[in-house]
Parts: sequence; structure tokens; C-alpha cells
Amino acid sequence: MRQWTVDAFANQPFRGNQACVLEPMEAWPADAWMQALAAENKQSETAFLLKTGDPARFGLRWFTPALEVPLCGHATLGSGHVLFAELGVAAQAVTFETKSGPLTVRRVDKGGAGEGYEMDFPAQPPRRIETPPGLAEALGVDPQETWASTYLVAVLKDEAQVHACTPNLVKLEAVSSSATGGRGNVGIAAIADAGQPYDVVDRFFAPGSGIPEDPATGSLHTILAPLFADKLGRPHVSFRQAYPGRGGDLDCEVMGDRVLLRGRAVTVLDGQLRLSA
Repeated sequence: MRQWTVDAFANQPFRGNQACVLEPMEAWPADAWMQALAAENKQSETAFLLKTGDPARFGLRWFTPALEVPLCGHATLGSGHVLFAELGVAAQAVTFETKSGPLTVRRVDKGGAGEGYEMDFPAQPPRRIETPPGLAEALGVDPQETWASTYLVAVLKDEAQVHACTPNLVKLEAVSSSATGGRGNVGIAAIADAGQPYDVVDRFFAPGSGIPEDPATGSLHTILAPLFADKLGRPHVSFRQAYPGRGGDLDCEVMGDRVLLRGRAVTVLDGQLRLSA
């Protein structure tokens, strides 16, 4: 059984977010087997693909080292990249059946650079809330605004605060879980400094999913894209997720109740698992 490691939302190796992607299977393995392999891989997500009768349609599930998640952007991008670039799927777009409904990955020409992709995801617009007690202490900085969707989002004063943030993850998980009823994951974001090649800088801490900090997170941007599209007064917003030492780039466009997420991907490892499901 083949498995690829892909750097997603990256235009070169060792950037963006790593995802392990298994070759499409005839039937879902046992959940315990998928969870064990994800724990062995130790990447933020391992993606499992299921064949269907349509060569451009697949089942897709995502597992972190700790649990299965209902939505993952970078591993969806990585899965589309594997199907197109490694397995030679000829279609212009592939559709994945997931726990968040059908998700589409389409090839796009990134200025002739190749291996550009566009994903069509459901938007998750946040609602503004009062800053929960303990959030500023957990982040080590006072948010200017706090928003809630499936994740908690803290809008900070400037780019420097985003880069400098060193949260207490145990406290952060507890505060966010109480505020959203979710797993306790938190995004932070700010308008970029003048002259930057992106509009917004952000980071994502996911202790509730077993990930201290995620390098490039598609699902976070289904929340941030409508938030900052409204702030900037335009549907297209470019983001830099500023994970220290890596970082990822996402171009987003809000289209009604959907968000188009655009980025690139690079295969860094092609391996053979010496086991079967």
C-alpha cells in the first residue's frame, strides 16, 4: 500500500502543512487501524481515500494522531494533489464525499507555475462575542475582538502580536472549549503590515485536536475568509499562516455561503507501507 507525504499550501518543500495521503482503497479499514496509522505518522492529518464507481469521486476521511476530524483543508488539498500529480487522474476536478458534505478540488493555473489547486468549502462565518474570561491570560495578549464559530478567533492589534504569541495551551483549550462547545482550538489573526504580499497574518493552535500548533489550516480560513472579507470590503483575501519556521499561503474568495481556497502543493515523500488494512 502506497502512502505519500505532501506539503500543502506550499510552493516549495518544507513549507506549508504536511499531510500523509494513502492510495485509494476498495473499502474503509477499521477506524482503529486508521487511527493507529495516523498516530504512527505523527502528522497533523492522515487522509484516507475510498474508491467509488466514478473515477473523479472518492470518499475521504481525516485522522489526526489523536482523533478523527470532520473537516481538514490541507489534507484535502494534499489528497487532490496525489490524485492529479501522482496517480494521473485526468479529470479537471475531483469531488470528495466527507463528513462535511461534498468537497471539490480543481486544478488551476497559478501563473503557469503548475500544481495550483482550488477547493470549494462551506463557509463558517463567525459571530462576535465578548472576550471570554481567561482568554487574554491564556494567549498572553489582549484581543481587540473575539469571534466564535467552530473555533474561537482572536483578532489582535497587529502582525507583531501574532508572531510573538506564545499561548498557554492547556488554558487556551479550556477557555475555547467552554466558549464554543467545541474541541478547544483557537485562531489568532491581524491585518498585515503595510507592504506585505498578503492581507492578513494568522496562526492556529489546536490542542483540542492533539496538535499544539498547525502550520497551514484550510478549515480555519473558512472562518477567517468571511470575517476579513467583511472587514476589507471585498470577497478576495490573501492570508499568510505564520507557523514559525514554515508558514503557508492561502488565497481565499468568499462566494455566498462557500469559500474558495487556493494554494499549491509539493510531494516530499513517496513510500510503501509494509502492511495492509
